[in-house]
Amino acid sequence: MAMEPSINVFGKPLEPVGGTGPTTGFFRNGRCDTGPSDGGAHTVAAVVNDGWLKFSAARGNDLRPILSSGCSWCLCVSRWKEALDAYKAGHIPRDAVPAVKLEATHQAALRVVDIKDLEAFRLKTDSSTAKQSNGRQSEEL
Repeated sequence: MAMEPSINVFGKPLEPVGGTGPTTGFFRNGRCDTGPSDGGAHTVAAVVNDGWLKFSAARGNDLRPILSSGCSWCLCVSRWKEALDAYKAGHIPRDAVPAVKLEATHQAALRVVDIKDLEAFRLKTDSSTAKQSNGRQSEEL
C-alpha cells in the first residue's frame, strides 16, 4: 500500500504514537501515517477520554468496547474536528476534545484542521504515560 511521507505537523519526521498494547495507525506501524487507501485519514495522534468516547458513541461510533480513557490512538481527523466544532458550539465541554500529540500527528491532518486548533489541545503531560487500546481499531476511528 502506498503511504505519504512520514512527516508531522511541524514538517519534521513523524514520531511514534507511543503507549502499550496493540499497534495503532492505519498501517499498524505505531504511527499516524496515511495514504490513498486510508479513507478515514487516521492522522491525529490523540489520547482519548470518556467525554470523547461518549461523544463518538452518540454519533453512531461506539468505541468504548475497544478503547478506554487514556488510550493513545490515531483518530480520524474528521471525528476529532467534529468534537472540536461541538466544543466551539457549546455542545460538549472542552475536556471532551482529545488531547493531541503534535509530534506524532501527520501533516495531512492540516488539510482538515488548523495548526492553531491542534496546538490549543496539545497534550500537556508526558506522552509515555498514555496507553494504547486493548482492542481492535474501528473503521471510523
